[in-house]
Amino acid sequence: MIEIILSGANGRMGHVLQTMIAQQPEMQVVAGIDRETFSADFPTYQSIADCQVDADVIIDFSHYSAVPAVLDYSAAKKIPVVVATTGLTDEIKEQITKTAEQTAVFFSANMSLGINLLAKAIREITPVLEDEFNIEIVEKHHNQKKDSPSGTALLLADAVNDAVEEKKTYIYGRHGNDLENPLSELGIHAVRGGTIPGEHTVIYAGPDEVIELNHLALSRNIFASGAVKAAKYVSDKTTGLYDMEKLIDES
Repeated sequence: MIEIILSGANGRMGHVLQTMIAQQPEMQVVAGIDRETFSADFPTYQSIADCQVDADVIIDFSHYSAVPAVLDYSAAKKIPVVVATTGLTDEIKEQITKTAEQTAVFFSANMSLGINLLAKAIREITPVLEDEFNIEIVEKHHNQKKDSPSGTALLLADAVNDAVEEKKTYIYGRHGNDLENPLSELGIHAVRGGTIPGEHTVIYAGPDEVIELNHLALSRNIFASGAVKAAKYVSDKTTGLYDMEKLIDES
């Protein structure tokens, strides 16, 4: 049995994860962490530092401000952790790297299998198109999403920069009356509205033709499913930094 501490347990993704984990015969939530008090079938804590429950893995789907404490706890207890929270600062990402020296850390800006396969496809086609095609990314999310651009948009932009010979400069939205829009720029544009779970489009616009790669999330279940897969994958690891690409390659 894989025993899980769920950070962000009372959030939207936390509730989806509770339901999905309950359907896994080999997994169970043994403790929940959330800054808001809530009732559940397992012990709950407002601070992970107060949790004294033994576990095999932590899944964090909370708020970026809560992640440092989760990483500190994971390192101190030597419990593998899945970091699925977005909007992380560079400092937190550095802490993730350091924590991976103490225990196993699984980190991905997006837990969707489809998004990570899209990133893989981007790395394949970008070198062929780099010399003639402008590359732009448009991301759409619900109006409750706090961070912009999305972590997934940055993941896809980084996949482009992983594949090009000359790194592109990220431009967050465009405005002005005298723009040149050179190939060296990669525009990232954010739309917020309604209840859109998440849509990402990578646009390659060249001479007389346009290629679009699109991913549409129809529900939050795809992110929960990826986090559950990640928890199973990392729960028996001791140290190291893992991501969805490694999981895909080893599946």
